[in-house]
Amino acid sequence: MNLPIFLINSLSKVKNFDEAAFINIHQSGEQITSIRINPAKQSISTPLRAASVPWSSLGYYLQSRPSFTLDPLFHAGTYYVQEASSMFLEQAVKQTTDTSQPLLVLDLCAAPGGKSTLLQSIISKESLLVSNEVIQSRVNILKENIIKWGSSNVVVTNNDPKDFTKLSGLFDIVVIDAPCSGSGLFRRDPEAINEWSEANVQLCSQRQQRIIADAWNCLKEDGVLIYSTCSYSTEEDEELLDWTVQRLKVEGIRLKVEQEWNIDEVQSATGAYGYRFWPYKVKGEGFFIAAFRKKEATDELRMKIKKETVPSKQDIQIAAKWLQSTEDISFILQGQNIAAIPAAWHHTIQFLMQELKVRYAGTELGTIAKNDLLPEHALALSTLINQHIFFVELNEEQALTYLRKNDLHIDASQKGWALARYKGMNLGWMKLLGNRINNYYPKEYRILKAPL
Repeated sequence: MNLPIFLINSLSKVKNFDEAAFINIHQSGEQITSIRINPAKQSISTPLRAASVPWSSLGYYLQSRPSFTLDPLFHAGTYYVQEASSMFLEQAVKQTTDTSQPLLVLDLCAAPGGKSTLLQSIISKESLLVSNEVIQSRVNILKENIIKWGSSNVVVTNNDPKDFTKLSGLFDIVVIDAPCSGSGLFRRDPEAINEWSEANVQLCSQRQQRIIADAWNCLKEDGVLIYSTCSYSTEEDEELLDWTVQRLKVEGIRLKVEQEWNIDEVQSATGAYGYRFWPYKVKGEGFFIAAFRKKEATDELRMKIKKETVPSKQDIQIAAKWLQSTEDISFILQGQNIAAIPAAWHHTIQFLMQELKVRYAGTELGTIAKNDLLPEHALALSTLINQHIFFVELNEEQALTYLRKNDLHIDASQKGWALARYKGMNLGWMKLLGNRINNYYPKEYRILKAPL
């Protein structure tokens, strides 16, 4: 692995940089695999008997990397494969905000969904997450991972950061996991080396400044801005903190970091605190994170709804039968689909659908046809689903056949809609027709990987 000489030279003045250790860890070939479990779908006692990620309440290291694609529980959304260092976002949120309160949170650069699913697991059920991705081609994978996670207190958007400027003072927390030059990923993805350059570092730094500036107005006074990169370069880290302090009215927040975590606390020239993860000191990849509190008054936003998109009462009654409970639930229309959203956020979500490019909101339940619901895949994976809906428990071979969207041969006396289930976890829908079964697993999600 030929690391860029300019990068090595530029890091020589960075606190605690050990050139020999840095080079050795990249040459070692060591790979770290970590997952974060979904507390809404499985208990903390069920992971694969692995060591805990020390700064995460839900993260675990695995001794080896299995084929996640061939694990039905992965497709059921019981866990997410996430790099361990980036799980430190949990500490940044919990140490700066009362997460027991209803919060409105924006994950501005969200795809593929690691930080958004983490945020959904640590904010209260009374909170709402807006998960945004600017690149249209990446929104689908974000939506897929949000659907797998199964929560309804989320809105997926496809907007440029500048589109959020008009949402004055709306959000309690804004998370910016900024697009960066990617040097922290070299060990995990050696191909990233070929895309790295000094010019790209400068370009990324300018882009990061624009993103922060564009998002600034949508953060409320005393709200928290969390900024992170997977870059070692000071131009994208400490110098970006200085730019933020100099241009905006913020207060840098110092986080508590346990000594045994081996995370480097750094201070920029303006006194802002940042936290750098060196892969030769922590069990994880390169990462940098900082938190600020906004100390600037922001104009109050008045959310005027021009037109409500609400299903008929009859359609709501039909859809409601598929849910475990309709307490604290409201219903909206997304195209032809009925969706269940948190009632407390009905007005806000309607406003966001009016002002932003909303690609998904709450949990899409399905469409009404002939006084019945044609259920959506999202309903099958949702934690809202009625527990009395008929299901078929599949073994591993049958589950993988289902996830490949191949024909299943199962003896089932009952006819109609049924959930395909594996180890008690829903995978999707099938329709039992007596002599055959229609597989309704979404074509775009099907497993293409050959069996091992």
